[in-house]
Amino acid sequence: MVLTRDFLIKADCKTAFGSIEESLLWTPEQRSASLAATLACRPDSSPVWIFGYGSLMWNPAFEYEESAAGTLVGWHRAFCLRLTAGRGTACQPGRMLALKEGGRTTGLAYRLPEAILEDELTLVWKREMITGCYLPTWCKLELDDSRVVNALVFIMDPRHPLYEADTRADIIAPLIAAASGPLGTNAQYLFSLEQELIKRGMHDDCLDELVSKVRDWLQPKGEDGEFQPGFA
Repeated sequence: MVLTRDFLIKADCKTAFGSIEESLLWTPEQRSASLAATLACRPDSSPVWIFGYGSLMWNPAFEYEESAAGTLVGWHRAFCLRLTAGRGTACQPGRMLALKEGGRTTGLAYRLPEAILEDELTLVWKREMITGCYLPTWCKLELDDSRVVNALVFIMDPRHPLYEADTRADIIAPLIAAASGPLGTNAQYLFSLEQELIKRGMHDDCLDELVSKVRDWLQPKGEDGEFQPGFA
């Protein structure tokens, strides 16, 4: 299954991404209230940008008027979200990408059309806020052309039940190698991120060891070709 704009528009969040624990699943009303609260905190009337640091970089699935590379200071990538849907299950959870405090992150920023702003953000919320695991936050973003813009950034909520503090590569590599769900394998996501960063001339030190260890888990074991546990 490919996550497309049409898929998001039609998706029933209760089933489209796999089985999500009912106590964690946000209702459309909760997502709408979160979006309204976020827009109420909009810093000024300048254009709204969204910062993509994961799959939004290669598959935004929303309408935008401009994209530009940029750097977010004060936050770094971390696979700190326990993944029980999409590319994982409750029985075989993986890890999804989020942002944790400290460091810096390079990614892609998208400027949204003001005329259809709420429609596009509603789609983004349906994609990112299924369980309310992120804190949509207005941050200053430094674009590569030296502009500084206000951007919406989805930061991990450390109070959320799916938050995982331990992001050591040795711990999470076997989880990512093993997990899969309706949207594909968890490893595919990691490797897509790696390739997108390479394509755009970006680099993230925190991914190097993790990518290497996940690849090790997916390699054939021994001369008989038996795969290691967790091959997906």
